[in-house]
Amino acid sequence: MTGAGEGVILLHGLARTRRSMRSLAAFLGHRGYRAVNVGYPSCQYPIETLAQSAIPPAIAALRQQQAETIHFVTHSMGGILLRAFLASEPLPELGRTVMLCPPNQGSELVDCLGRFTWFRLMFGSAGGQLGTGPDQLPARLGPATFPVGILTGDRTPIGLPRFFPGPNDGRVSVARAQLAGMDDFLVLPCGHSLIMRHRKVQEQVAAFLEHGRFVRAD
Repeated sequence: MTGAGEGVILLHGLARTRRSMRSLAAFLGHRGYRAVNVGYPSCQYPIETLAQSAIPPAIAALRQQQAETIHFVTHSMGGILLRAFLASEPLPELGRTVMLCPPNQGSELVDCLGRFTWFRLMFGSAGGQLGTGPDQLPARLGPATFPVGILTGDRTPIGLPRFFPGPNDGRVSVARAQLAGMDDFLVLPCGHSLIMRHRKVQEQVAAFLEHGRFVRAD
C-alpha cells in the first residue's frame, strides 16, 4: 500500500475515453493512491494542445488534495501527451510513471494508414503525429528524463501482423514501445486495447509505482 500523500494521474489513449482506465483507477485507489482519471478529446486537437489542456487541471486537483508526490499511468498516446507536457513544464512533485503500450518511437500502423482521408477524419491531427519518422513528434521528444517503466503486449489481432516487422500488440511494435532512459521494460501476453484491464498488468503497474521496478518470477 502507498502513503496517503501520493496521487496518480491516468491518461487514456487515442480514440478512447476515461472509461477505458476506470478499472485501473479503481485498483490504484484501493492501493491508497488519490487517482485522477483524466478524459480529453483525443481526436480533436494536436497532442501538444491536448497535453496543455488535460494535464494541468489534474495536477491542480491533486495539489488541492495535498498530494506530495504525483505519479502517472498512461495508455498508448497518453504516454506521448505526458512526454510532450514534461518537455516544457517542470513538475516538482513528479514521482514515477508507467506507460502501457506507448508508441514512444511511433507506430508503423500510422505510417501505413495515416495517408488516407478516412484515417485523418477518424483519428484527427493527433493520430497523424504518431508515425515513426524522425520529424514526427515521438522522435522529437527525446529520451526519458524521469523515472518510467514501460509495459507492453505482444498479442496481435488477426490481420494486423503485416504492418509490423516483429512482435507487436496490434497497434505498436514491442521494439517501438521502448524509450531511451527508461528504468524497466516488460512484455506480457496482452493486446493493445484492453491491456489496462488485466489484473496482472494492474499489479505490475502498482509494483513499479511503489518500488520503481516490475516484478519477475526469477
